[in-house]
Amino acid sequence: MRANTKQFLRENLFGLSLTLIGVVCLTLSGLLYEGHRVFPQFALAEGSGLDGPDIDTLERQNKAYERIAQSVTPAIVAISSTQVIKVQQSPFMMDPFFRQFFGNMAPQFGVPREQREHALGSGVIVSADGYIVTNNHVVSKATQIEVLLTDKRSFKGKVMGADPQTDIAVIKIDAQNLPVVPFGDSAQMKVGDTVMAFGNPFGQYFTVTRGSVSALGRSLSGGEKLEDFIQTDAAINPGNSGGALVNVRGQVIGINTAILSGNSGPGGEGGFIGIGFAIPSNTAKHVMEDLIKTGKVSRGYLGVSIRSFDEEGLAKQFKVPDTSGALVEDVTPGGPADKAGIKNGDVIRKLDGKTVGDSGQLTAMVTDMNPGTEVGLDILRDGQPMTIHLTLGERPANLGVTAGVGKAPSEGALRGIAVQNLTPDVRDQLGLPPNLRGVVISGLDPSSPAAQAGIQPGDVIEAINRQPVNSVADFNRLAAEAKGQTLLRINRQGNGVFVVISPADDDGGDNQ
Repeated sequence: MRANTKQFLRENLFGLSLTLIGVVCLTLSGLLYEGHRVFPQFALAEGSGLDGPDIDTLERQNKAYERIAQSVTPAIVAISSTQVIKVQQSPFMMDPFFRQFFGNMAPQFGVPREQREHALGSGVIVSADGYIVTNNHVVSKATQIEVLLTDKRSFKGKVMGADPQTDIAVIKIDAQNLPVVPFGDSAQMKVGDTVMAFGNPFGQYFTVTRGSVSALGRSLSGGEKLEDFIQTDAAINPGNSGGALVNVRGQVIGINTAILSGNSGPGGEGGFIGIGFAIPSNTAKHVMEDLIKTGKVSRGYLGVSIRSFDEEGLAKQFKVPDTSGALVEDVTPGGPADKAGIKNGDVIRKLDGKTVGDSGQLTAMVTDMNPGTEVGLDILRDGQPMTIHLTLGERPANLGVTAGVGKAPSEGALRGIAVQNLTPDVRDQLGLPPNLRGVVISGLDPSSPAAQAGIQPGDVIEAINRQPVNSVADFNRLAAEAKGQTLLRINRQGNGVFVVISPADDDGGDNQ
């Protein structure tokens, strides 16, 4: 066998050699041909582009936006916060056998362990010696704060003060000669104005977006906090919180704070859909200065419960020519408004000559002022214009935007009834539709005519003697007029009923 193999190789070696040489030659010829192939000729488009006065205008606008970005960006910081929380870890999860089967679905109990959560937000340098304004929710529970500047320097941050009601916080870093950005007057902003948003969305450091002011005076919590947001369509995403909303003069006119997302609601983890919110700079500046100087916030206070004219019919009842202004539903006894002579049913139209659009705007205007400030209120009383001067008090701590509270006279068919306005919280608790108008019964004397007629706490009074009740002020007025038999329109758990109440219905009630 071995001899036959050798013989085969000797006889065919020459043929194999020729075959190999042929393959090499073909390959080389192919490469040589490829090196000398003629490719199709083409030329890139050339030209100076469009020109003309309109294009020149756009170029000047671009240069202006570039100047704004170059001026503001150095004063923007990225804030990385770390929160340490304790979770209960099942002892079985220490065993790889159980982790293999349960993974993250194992019950969380047993051995406590620490878990670190990280979040990224933004901030604005407001002083060269290291004060930074941001959102309270960015740093509220942080055990460690890291601040990154645009020049890549990193500093430890310390919270100097925070105000949950406005979601503003101030932190401090140990640095000097820092770039700053000036604050503008947010009260001068108009719907349609161009704005630019600065921040660190989704960890994309020092991002700039551009848009317009979409609306003013927005609220997200239904009156639970002091909110008077600027709404914008400049792209704001998670990570932008605490960054700057800037006008065309490169001034901060808002602090980015929240988004609406189709996935998660206000301030959530969803993406940009064209609706973002910023705290007006006037509010942020007042809060920031108080926190730096005293560590707490002092706010102006009128001592009134107010509501907006959300329908034309209500405005007509109080002889108001349009739906702007704030209706006084209740006056706090002994408060600044009470001392100055403000009464239930008065409509506040202007504060120091500035038009009051609605109740939220008036609240923001007053709380942006310091206690002790003297102000002038232009009001309508029964349709007659008046000007009342008063000195603002200091808003009590943790005072929310409270609902008006009313109580019927001590005599008459409706005696023993106490009511309050329908707030979003009350609507949610009672499961009431958002379009329901009226006042909810918050207190009821068991021996009263209303109780004897079957009225219950939680019922909503929609009308008294066929007159609509849209507020506590309406109830107070109509209840005082209800001397004899009275017809109530009641809504109970979404169902409307009529109830007749007579002063005689309480005969013998005290004996039960």
